Amino acid sequence: MKRFLKYLVIVVLILILAGLGYLKFLLPAVGDAPDVKATPAPDRIERGRYLANHVAVCMDCHSTRDWSRFSAPLLEGTLGIGGEYFGPEMGFPGKFYSKNITPYHLSNWTDGEIYRTITTGVNRDGDALFPVMPYLNYGKMDPEDVLSIIAYLRTLAPQKSDPPARSVDFPLNFIINTIPQKAAPMTRPGPADIVKRGEYLVTIAACVECHTPVEKGQIIPEKAFNGGREFNMPAGILHTANITPDIKTGIGSWSDSMFVSRFKSFSRVDSLPRVGKNDFNTIMPWSMYAGMTEDDLKAIFAYLRTIKPANNKVVLFTPAKK
Repeated sequence: MKRFLKYLVIVVLILILAGLGYLKFLLPAVGDAPDVKATPAPDRIERGRYLANHVAVCMDCHSTRDWSRFSAPLLEGTLGIGGEYFGPEMGFPGKFYSKNITPYHLSNWTDGEIYRTITTGVNRDGDALFPVMPYLNYGKMDPEDVLSIIAYLRTLAPQKSDPPARSVDFPLNFIINTIPQKAAPMTRPGPADIVKRGEYLVTIAACVECHTPVEKGQIIPEKAFNGGREFNMPAGILHTANITPDIKTGIGSWSDSMFVSRFKSFSRVDSLPRVGKNDFNTIMPWSMYAGMTEDDLKAIFAYLRTIKPANNKVVLFTPAKK
């Protein structure tokens, strides 16, 4: 019996090591970087600028935000330098830093390597990214829009900045390799289908990621857009808004003009109020989303109106105990 138990323990250990080896060395399996070229046509660059700054808001995390103003607009001169920190005190399983995405860092990357990173979460070296960058959403982006973003990134001023390397807690340092997936691109809908266009914009903007509660780090699909996800802020806990069309607790009583006005009211960065460290602030990059066109904002609203209403009253902010 003792010999049997000894062999059993050895077999179990071998299986565990084999499983960890598979997770560590054979995943992620998303394929090679595609052979694509982001030709720098003016229209493509402009589309990429629009998406990177106002819809997918890549620059939100890959620049420096001014937390002394409401909604923390970007600091001038920091576009693309990276270094935004996401750590344990914010609920993350390790320490993560956004990368420099100016040509200083990306000049030796092929367009295909950048494409794979954006759409699958696997970088040039084959490493899986932590999904604080919503690459599972970006993987649904129309390929032409991805190429537009890449063409725009190539036009940024190179800025010397080398953010620290990440440190990933166990067991996520193994599990992280299971998260990336092959891209499943959508076709960008035309302007005539306003609801479908809104769905596309909501998808690539990853609205569901913040406006859905989570359990063990994963969003709860049946509560999509119900609001209530918690974010630890210096002054307390922020809870995201319910953006379903529930009349009492969501945006069901809003009109599309009210929705557009809400965003456009944050268009002027210099008009954003100053806030102290212990005052209420939000992670929602209002001034970036304010740059969306009225037609795109109306499309987003039209799509949100089709979501199942959820009666979920959210207290947007709970101050820290003093």
